[in-house]
Amino acid sequence: MIKTEGITHLHLAVADMQRSLAFYGNVFGMDELFREGPDLIFLRTRGSNDTLTLNEDPSLRGHAGDSGGIQHFGFRIADKNDLDQAVEEVERWGGRLIRRGEHEPGHPFAYVADPDGYVIEL
Repeated sequence: MIKTEGITHLHLAVADMQRSLAFYGNVFGMDELFREGPDLIFLRTRGSNDTLTLNEDPSLRGHAGDSGGIQHFGFRIADKNDLDQAVEEVERWGGRLIRRGEHEPGHPFAYVADPDGYVIEL
């Protein structure tokens, strides 16, 4: 067994870096950590250790939104009563609602898509 500290990051190919920066910054409050060259930006959710990398490399642009078998990734909302507001923010910044429901009574969820089509569970 390899000892780890958990999953460190997700790496997404994006079609429009500025659009993706606006989406993840404004919807999830992610801040830019640093850039690696002109096409790769590392983001972090405030108060956490997660990392999301956005890659606008022209050779990958055709793969933007292609999940390769991964159906979704998730963000845990601090207060489940903010789910309506979270969906509104997603839509305001270019994403869309896919489906809402409850995993069990009192545990609501929403599946949304970012502007490239990546599915995110809230």
